Amino acid sequence: MDILLKKMITFVMMPFSLGMILIIIGLILLHKNQFVRAKIILSLSFVWIFLISYDPLVNSMLYDYENIYPALQTPPKKIEYIYVLGNGHHTDNTHPITSQLNTTAVVRLTEGIRLYRELDALPLIIVSGYSGVYDPTPHAVMQKILALSLGVKAENLHLASSPRDTQEEALFAKNLLGNAPFILVTSASHMQRALQFFRQEGLHPIPAPTNHLASINHPNYLGFFNVEALRKSHILWHEILGLLWQKVKGS
Repeated sequence: MDILLKKMITFVMMPFSLGMILIIIGLILLHKNQFVRAKIILSLSFVWIFLISYDPLVNSMLYDYENIYPALQTPPKKIEYIYVLGNGHHTDNTHPITSQLNTTAVVRLTEGIRLYRELDALPLIIVSGYSGVYDPTPHAVMQKILALSLGVKAENLHLASSPRDTQEEALFAKNLLGNAPFILVTSASHMQRALQFFRQEGLHPIPAPTNHLASINHPNYLGFFNVEALRKSHILWHEILGLLWQKVKGS
């Protein structure tokens, strides 16, 4: 229940949701004939939505955040573990496994398998994620199905089916890995927060960011009210809120 509540609060705090809340407040004020206040609130909502959906601005901000840690092009050779953090899926056996896992999960796992093949001795890939609120299949199981179909041996896979979020993934890793160094694979936008959770448990992750979404090459200065920019704003805002929550909790 705590996970569901956290997700609901996060949804309300997302940038587009905040913009819509401002519009609703403005409309209420308008219906109450408070025209000056309504104009101010509606103008603020317009400016806010413009900023969070303006492609060059959002790309620039997300690019800086995603590139705090460089990509792990060539991994250290004597690594025995690769931990691929989970993301999302839907179970539908009429679809291929690449469609059942969401894009972020596919990219993360693919990067984990790429690094797996770069190492001299094939390491153990840890795939993570619980079944979720509405889906009966653990995310780790879905990742295992994709990994097996891409040629990873079953003996080189370990399922972490209980963790519900990054903090629980770090606790799972502590019990499994101890002091052993390992490669941590997650989205570039999520890496800073993930590393903080893992390092607070005394673990020794080697960051391997992937799924970079922002690019500052060839900016689209006419990218007004861009849907993709809205999605990137959502991702960046989610991670910033997560970091703030970590500081508040002291965890």
